[in-house]
Amino acid sequence: MKIAELKIMRGPNYWSIKHPKIIVLKLDLEDLQDIQTNEVPQLVQKLQKLFPGMITHRSSVGTEGGFFRLVQEGTTFSKVVQHVALELQTMAGMDSGYGRRYAANEPGMDWVVFSYQQERAGEYAAEAAVRITEALAKGERVSVAQDIARLHQIREDEYFGPSTEAIIQEAVSRNIPYIQNRNSNSIHLGYGVYQQRIQAAMTNKTSFFAVECAGDKNMTKLILDEAGIPVPQGQIVYDAAELAEAVEELGYPIVTKPLDANQGKGVSINIQTWKDALKGLAEARRFSGAVLVEQFIQGSDYRLLVIDGKFIAAARRTPAMVVGDGLSTIRQLVNAVNKDPRRGVGHEKALTHIKIDKLTRGILREKGLTLQSVLAEGETLYLKNTANLSTGGTATDVTDMVHPYNVLMAERIAGIVGLDICGIDVMASDIAIPLPETRGAVIEVNAAPGLRMHISPTEGLPRNVADPIINMMFPYGCPSRIPIVAVTGTNGKTTTTRLIAHMLKFKGYKVGFTTTDGIYIQDRKIIKGDTTGSFSSEFVLKDPTVNYAVLECARGGLLRSGLAFTQCDIGIVTNVSADHLGLKDINTVEEMADVKAVIPKTVYADGYAILNADDDLVYNMANGLRCKVALFSMDEDNARIRDHIAKGGLAAVFEDGYISIFKNTYKIRVDRVADVPLTFGGKAEFNIQNVLAATLAGYIAHLEIGEIKTALRTFIPSSETTPGRMNLFQLPRYDVLIDYAHNTAGMQAISGFISKVQARPKIGILAGIGDRRDEDTREVGRIAAEVFDEIIIRQDTDLRGASGRKINNLLKEGIFSVKPELEPREINQEMRALAYALEYAPEGAFIALFAENIPEAVKLVESFRIIQHRKQATDQLS
Repeated sequence: MKIAELKIMRGPNYWSIKHPKIIVLKLDLEDLQDIQTNEVPQLVQKLQKLFPGMITHRSSVGTEGGFFRLVQEGTTFSKVVQHVALELQTMAGMDSGYGRRYAANEPGMDWVVFSYQQERAGEYAAEAAVRITEALAKGERVSVAQDIARLHQIREDEYFGPSTEAIIQEAVSRNIPYIQNRNSNSIHLGYGVYQQRIQAAMTNKTSFFAVECAGDKNMTKLILDEAGIPVPQGQIVYDAAELAEAVEELGYPIVTKPLDANQGKGVSINIQTWKDALKGLAEARRFSGAVLVEQFIQGSDYRLLVIDGKFIAAARRTPAMVVGDGLSTIRQLVNAVNKDPRRGVGHEKALTHIKIDKLTRGILREKGLTLQSVLAEGETLYLKNTANLSTGGTATDVTDMVHPYNVLMAERIAGIVGLDICGIDVMASDIAIPLPETRGAVIEVNAAPGLRMHISPTEGLPRNVADPIINMMFPYGCPSRIPIVAVTGTNGKTTTTRLIAHMLKFKGYKVGFTTTDGIYIQDRKIIKGDTTGSFSSEFVLKDPTVNYAVLECARGGLLRSGLAFTQCDIGIVTNVSADHLGLKDINTVEEMADVKAVIPKTVYADGYAILNADDDLVYNMANGLRCKVALFSMDEDNARIRDHIAKGGLAAVFEDGYISIFKNTYKIRVDRVADVPLTFGGKAEFNIQNVLAATLAGYIAHLEIGEIKTALRTFIPSSETTPGRMNLFQLPRYDVLIDYAHNTAGMQAISGFISKVQARPKIGILAGIGDRRDEDTREVGRIAAEVFDEIIIRQDTDLRGASGRKINNLLKEGIFSVKPELEPREINQEMRALAYALEYAPEGAFIALFAENIPEAVKLVESFRIIQHRKQATDQLS
């Protein structure tokens, strides 16, 4: 058994809309394809021993424990891979409950789909599940301890911390989208102009000055002392001599801490001797050259949380500890505490396992104890110097006990330091008494304070502290999303995308859009290339200047990683035809339609799916949609349109030479088709379809009819506005058309336009594409032969795994099937083929290049235009 292909889906996709974060595995079962699970002795028992939690896994009948029964009765090993991958993640603290298995088209191949929480963990779980399942099938011994440990480590390294996770969960509950930056720990909440950003419990509103201030513990203390806040006396030291001076002035007990560290790193408390003071100095210097020496304040450790200037929560923190029973060793007591189901690895659960580390062993040595020592019954032993939850400490919610004086003090501190989210560490005997009366003190102020102690306290009431954070960033009633128009289909996607973006720009929106030639922000190309996948969509949605997104979403991105967004306002499907079949296991037009149908399935309930009523596969996508549907058609008598309108639906139709919107019983004429430049006087019928779809999008986006009309008339097709889409150049001697058409449907559409052109001879320059089916390449040749008098065959730079000779021969077979007498010329390099046609074409000819390199082709044509104009001027002068 081996993995033939592994894909990580990050958004709605071909495999699942409801579960966007999934791993898609294509498994080659090899020697296991003819073996069922019930043929392997003791397999169920081994699975139960390794994965006892699988008892909760359900089979297809939906009953708990059904998976084990399924294995007992007999199923494919790819099904075992699915369940093992899920359970491995669950055992590592990442609940992932969705999985499916499908038979692939090739014999001996299966698809396995399962959800993940963190994508690198999902990828590792996939590889481990295949390895473990194969070993079990072969009767080999299996241990999963190392795999669980590795998954734990991945989770700790890469998954959201508890603070970030809580904020994201609160955002999602309010339908606020988020995008995780792959190259940093920051998270975008919201889209475009409405976005805010967080990194743990720090936001883009957090002042840099305030963070610097909080990070310098001595500066913070001086500022607070000046404002009348009780703080411990202390000094900054750099060496043992300065430490001695500090001890002499402050007296014991003291605390040593790095000047600018966090999470209790390098802190030593309640130091009573010079020997321990030197140890504390050395420990602190591991994290900072400057060490803060302070008076040790007796009392309990409290954390007060202030958000947006308001006191929100408080917790009493207790260092990791054990309580003796007179019988158990310290090691046994630690092990017993760690068995608490609330404890896990790192941030996996509400509490963290207590680790017996160097610090713990040092504390034991100071007390004359070892791990084998037995504590008296009721004796408490603290195993850490600080009360951080990440080192095994516990927290008790005391929010309702905080004295009003201390509440005001906390709010003043947050304002004085300038933090929007502020964690204040206080030592006091009782937080219910004003701090000065308890002789307590403010020990520290924290930017990006941990929220875990408030969200999941060991004791007391959990507090939803993420709620006020989201309220601060997105006050109720303020938007977090920008409108999204998503466009897909076999042909016409780019033109439709650009036309809609033009309409919205005309309306005054700041539009970001993606196409097959680049990412555009407010009409400026920012990124060059085929940018129709999830990364490109994210690029637009993260841009802080954009307030409307129009996103071209091609087949490749939907199959490779899914969509970058979970929902859109308008989803458009232009058409579906036989293109890219045989690639990525999409072998039929119906399967391709299922890929494109992802877009309408992600439209909001009150949004619109705009579908082509002339295309059976596209029209059928309306079945089962929860959103509204708008249809477009080239035929006003289309029965589907009439039925849709009769039910109160919305449609756009080409009728009597006009682009018209049908709404209820009304017909709204937008403009004459002949006056819309994109239609080339009505000759480019495929562009009329694009105009219909775009017109509906504009109408749904609340553009006035006059605005839509003006936008249609001012969208002039050219190599700048629609690069590679019907770029027509009128040279003195002949006309040249450059188009990106690269499939049979596109060629068929362009040939309809060329057939109406009154020019002779018509010269076509075309190429086949190496990763298309043979019949598709022949069909391109056949269509070309029907419309062109002369044909030049060129080749793409990337032959995509095929030989140039084979591609050319397939094109010739198609050509000869129509015109056996036509002898095409073969010039492999695209620019040489175009230059030849431009040089030798007779006056009055029409040259059509189906191009790969649009910019270079345009430059070459423009240079010939200049040459011909100069020659024409010279001839006139002579």
